Amino acid sequence: MEELEAIMQKFAASGWDLIAVPAQEWLDGKADKDTLVSAIKQADKECGSCGCELDPLYKKSYGASLIP
Repeated sequence: MEELEAIMQKFAASGWDLIAVPAQEWLDGKADKDTLVSAIKQADKECGSCGCELDPLYKKSYGASLIP
């Protein structure tokens, strides 16, 4: 769970509303799992190979079933 929290903190701090908002909602205990996973998958689709530090975190967060 600590790993997922660290990933969500990075997403929330990214400034990219697509993932920052649902990640912050998750950190606040208000997130809907399906909305969060959908947002992360969309972010991965749009930017998952740009080379930024978030690229490997997209698949890691939803692919490894870290999100409960």
